[in-house]
Amino acid sequence: MRVLMFGTYDTGLHPRIGTIAEGLREHGFEVDECNAPLGLDTAARVRLLTQLWRLPALAARLASRWASLAWRARGLRSLRSAGPDVVAVGYLGHFDVHLARLLFPRTPVMLDHMVSASGTGRDRGLDGGPRKALLRGIDAAALRAADIVIVDTEEHRETLPERYRDRAVVVPVGAPAAWFRAKTPPAPGEGPLRVVFYGLYTPLQGAPVIGEALALIKDTAIEVTMIGTGQDYAATRAAADGNGNVRWLDWVPSEELPALVAGHDVCLGIFGTGDKARRVVPNKVFQGAAAGCAIVTSDTPPQRRVLGDDAVLVPPGDAKALAGALRELADDPAALRAARGRARSLAERAFAPESVVAPLTTLVGSGPRGRRGARATR
Repeated sequence: MRVLMFGTYDTGLHPRIGTIAEGLREHGFEVDECNAPLGLDTAARVRLLTQLWRLPALAARLASRWASLAWRARGLRSLRSAGPDVVAVGYLGHFDVHLARLLFPRTPVMLDHMVSASGTGRDRGLDGGPRKALLRGIDAAALRAADIVIVDTEEHRETLPERYRDRAVVVPVGAPAAWFRAKTPPAPGEGPLRVVFYGLYTPLQGAPVIGEALALIKDTAIEVTMIGTGQDYAATRAAADGNGNVRWLDWVPSEELPALVAGHDVCLGIFGTGDKARRVVPNKVFQGAAAGCAIVTSDTPPQRRVLGDDAVLVPPGDAKALAGALRELADDPAALRAARGRARSLAERAFAPESVVAPLTTLVGSGPRGRRGARATR
């Protein structure tokens, strides 16, 4: 069976669709790619959608990428006697799904709906007034265009309008193979605890909580690397209160990130207290575990369900609890080695690409919505 990964996604910024592609290949699917990255991260896309005067710029950029996608799709069809059996529209594909439907009208289309436009706008305080209706309309139109809706947690599935839930399949984020290859063995317990966080400093990540915890441990032998910039960056850095053991990096190339993270003992997850933060298991949790780090993140229903006792869980928004958890790991090398080992073992059992896509392969390979020409009722 042939699957075409399609859209303006960027696996360098958001590796989710790449992980899905890796997993499908491991299960024997033939996977092609038709990709023209839009060159905008989530924050930039949301700004364009909520600052209506910027929409012409988005439309022009999108039209350019769509022309490239249409050309490449025609080339793929000319090389094969038949088109793909399934088209998978990548992350942030709210508009791309409509082009996929136009280009492949008789082919089942899957949409990776891990992030909704309205949910992201609400999380960032950008959904007031007419923007709220606009973002909801974008979500609704994208869902109508898809035959299969891919989400990352049961909590996200429950936020879908009820009429779309029977088309939804939960595929955890997982970690690409490069993160498993980056694993380094635990150090023998000498030197300071090495902690890393990376992200876009969005509200769901709760980075200011990390900053507060850094201020509480600034006299402790704990070295911290904070990677990224974004909405809450300034507040996070201010909250850290001049902790001199923190290295602040704007970002690193995606191909270098796994090795950099693997050089640390602990990978931090998310600590936000909003609704969205309580519905997700972030990519850094999967990736950090695959790289051999101990995981410290917030105790929310989806994270507890996925991680169980194989991570150190602290209450969302609780800087004191986070600081205490880091101190305990710094003071107990044996506990740190055990935490790293548990996280890595869990990743090997459940976070590899072939593991996370298993529900999807079953649906695509045998379900009625996975057969060419069989469209879901709209």
